[in-house]
Amino acid sequence: MENRLADERKDEIINACEELYKTKSFKEITLKDISEKTTFSRPSIYNYFQTKEEIFLALFKREYEKWIKDLENIYMKNDKLEKQEFAKQIALSIERREQLLKLLSMNMYDMETNSRIEQLIDFKRSYGKSIKSIKKCLDKFFKNMKEEEKEKFVFSFFPLMYGIYPYTCVTIKQKEAMKNAEVPFKFFSIYEMVYESIIKLL
Repeated sequence: MENRLADERKDEIINACEELYKTKSFKEITLKDISEKTTFSRPSIYNYFQTKEEIFLALFKREYEKWIKDLENIYMKNDKLEKQEFAKQIALSIERREQLLKLLSMNMYDMETNSRIEQLIDFKRSYGKSIKSIKKCLDKFFKNMKEEEKEKFVFSFFPLMYGIYPYTCVTIKQKEAMKNAEVPFKFFSIYEMVYESIIKLL
């Protein structure tokens, strides 16, 4: 009962953070803001999270877990996938995870530095599971692919994900700046960028 209450309170804190993140930036959000969207006081938050970064890391972990479920569905529901269909299904799974991409575009160094090691390990487990899920799909659908090729795919694709959100979700201000700076820009949707990247990597 006590553990369930703790989990429910953690979820409430993470949900409050998620709601604020829809309209505010990471830097703008404070623990006070988060506490005001919960049913308990700000000091109570410290029973579960010591810093704002730990709350964001927990939200990040939850987003990875959602994506892992999508990847597991791709693995379970398909006996065979050709390159184009595999790229399509992975691209669709990522297109649904815009918040994950937004979190990936943040300053990971500061977030991880300002979190306790236990919280960081918990997050890294989910990150690691997402890598294993992609690798499992490669093993099933591309049996002729060499192990080093699969490894190259994984360690090229995951760093690529860090740049998807800032490139595909450009603000009016950024577009104006690029136009005035005479920087050529071609818009790609999340789906298009992921699909084309996977096709090239395969």
